[in-house]
Formats: sequence, structure tokens, C-alpha cells
Amino acid sequence: MQNALDVYKETATATTDPRQLEASLLLKAASQLQEIHDNWADDTSVLQAVLHYNRRLWTVFVGAVAESDSPLPIEIRNNVASLGVFIFKHTLEVQQNPSPEKLRTLININKEVAAGLNAAA
Repeated sequence: MQNALDVYKETATATTDPRQLEASLLLKAASQLQEIHDNWADDTSVLQAVLHYNRRLWTVFVGAVAESDSPLPIEIRNNVASLGVFIFKHTLEVQQNPSPEKLRTLININKEVAAGLNAAA
């Protein structure tokens, strides 16, 4: 996890707007989840890989807001952390009982957070 956080920080620092990078990554995950939703199959190997990607992405976000030097206000930090915990729990539910309907929640959250990040940028 620390390696992923380091890569994220390096990439975010190298870009002109970290919020747009974060939004782009969330939209990428949402797009992958949407593709699986739209073309549901019994083979869950691709689903597991995309859920893993989305979970890693949210792990980085939660880790970033948990850092003591995070510039975000405490309310936003708490909201991101709470949303991350929800994402983790919902992801486990999808992994245990896969269904395309359950992906809608993850897709919608990623899209809404990305829209907020783009608006803030």
C-alpha cells in the first residue's frame, strides 16, 4: 500500500492539477465497473480485478486524508474516510455475492466524487 501511495503522490505532484488526476482515476474505475455491469458474465475474474483496482484507489484516498499534513479541512477528511469505509464494505459484499445491480453504487459514488473534484478544480 505504501508503494501505491508513493506513486500516487509522485504522479499528483507532477501534474498541474491533482484534483483532475483524482477525478480521472475515479472515472476510469467507474467506466470499468460500468463495462462489467453492462456486459455481465458469470466469469468474475475481471470483476475481481476491477474491484481490486477501485479498492486500491480508495485506499490511497483514505490514506492521503489520514495523513497529519493533509491540507484538507477536517470535515472533508472525515467525509472521505467515511465514504472509503463504505466503499470497502460494499466491495466485500459485491465480492461475496456478485451481481450487476450492486455495481451501480460503486459506479455512482465514483462519478459523483469525480464531478465534485472537477468542479473544485
